[in-house]
Amino acid sequence: MIPGVHYKSIDKRRPKLEQYYLGIDASKGYADFIILDAQKHPVEEGFQLDDTFDGHGCLYRKISAFSKAHPECVIYAGMESTGGYENNWFSALIKFQGTLPIKTARLNPFGVSANSKADLKRITTDKISAQNIAEYLIAHPEKVTYQHQDYFASLRKQWKFVSMLTKQSTQWLNQLESLVYTSNPELLSYCKDETPLWVLKLLSLYPTASELAEAQPEAVSQIPYITIRRAHQLIAAARKSVASSADRISAQVIAATAEQILHLKQTIAIQVEMLSRECAIPEVDVLKTFIGIGDYSAIGLMLEIQAVERFPSVKKLAAHFGLHPVYKTSGDGTSGFRMSKQGRKEPRRILFMVALNAIRSNPLIRDLYQEKVGKGMEKMAAIGLCMHKILRIIYGMLKHNSAFNPEIDRQNRMMMASRPITSRPDKSRRYQSYDPKAPVSRRQTIKRKERKQSHSGNNATKSGIIASVPQ
Repeated sequence: MIPGVHYKSIDKRRPKLEQYYLGIDASKGYADFIILDAQKHPVEEGFQLDDTFDGHGCLYRKISAFSKAHPECVIYAGMESTGGYENNWFSALIKFQGTLPIKTARLNPFGVSANSKADLKRITTDKISAQNIAEYLIAHPEKVTYQHQDYFASLRKQWKFVSMLTKQSTQWLNQLESLVYTSNPELLSYCKDETPLWVLKLLSLYPTASELAEAQPEAVSQIPYITIRRAHQLIAAARKSVASSADRISAQVIAATAEQILHLKQTIAIQVEMLSRECAIPEVDVLKTFIGIGDYSAIGLMLEIQAVERFPSVKKLAAHFGLHPVYKTSGDGTSGFRMSKQGRKEPRRILFMVALNAIRSNPLIRDLYQEKVGKGMEKMAAIGLCMHKILRIIYGMLKHNSAFNPEIDRQNRMMMASRPITSRPDKSRRYQSYDPKAPVSRRQTIKRKERKQSHSGNNATKSGIIASVPQ
């Protein structure tokens, strides 16, 4: 070795893996594919395969040949969630991960669309959409979660099935109410909150007031939850009924509708029990300690959250549920902060029902709701506030794996209220203070006066415009 000459050490470690990105645009019955390198250059021109056994086999052979041509590579595959058309391709790629150097992820179509708009792309085809997906994987790796296996996939299908049955049951109940209004309206007084099962069984046996009036009290009392006293009351009310429909066809339709609702409710109960049995995880038990969350709601929330570790803060979880506030301006000039309602509406629907139950049964949420309504807040806005509050409580319960304790929330609120309110300087103006000679608008002048007075410690600037009217 020559003295004074520095030699570079030879790195005998394994060379760095080459990264490639597979964009998949799934459509009904087929999908478009393209492979890009890290510089967004196509290394495999776009191709199209059908969603069949031969198409999946061709995709495997294509990826296998590509990996053999690039031994030190890893392929990142992504596809948009398109309502189910991508499920077969996603499942196939998950299986390929056992033998091929590939990682697979589902993507939010909103993010892919925003990324393509940022690149000023105006033409959209299936081939271009696949390229947009691959470019999104390259541009935003921090927003992509590559999955090995979706453990909640089957439970999510069962949840959707139960939701569909629940909607059908609601439709049948609405139809039944209009029929009963003309055949036996006196029964509707028992259905103000919900329709009891004994009313449905009674309608399946005695669909009209005329048939119920001729029934024997002993026979009617055989129906569960109908005592002999209530049976006499029902028959007496039926004999004085003002019903206008007593024909045979109406009676047949009412009986069939009631039986259909009973069958749906029985099926829903069986499916919910199966869900509870299959989704017996500790997180569900923790959520059920909150007063207002039952088995069905707890499972639905966990299917949406999946793992609380996915969200580094409660703000991220609120944004996932679409509960974060955004500033909106309507056409008539009114503006203010509103719930964003972005993303899927199913999580908000579950949380809305949880909020309604909590307002009725949970003292903590009920007091919060009554406090806001008493101060003039609209009821729906107060319910939205309760939804956000419940979600924050859920996040804390799951993060610390602790049961619901209302005292923790009360202590946190007292601690926040005791903190002194300090005004933060505007960092954007750290190089220059507001110049009164700047040619700004009148509205901006008023805002600058408010900021100046608030920073000077004047308590009168807590809300509203306090600047005096120019003379």
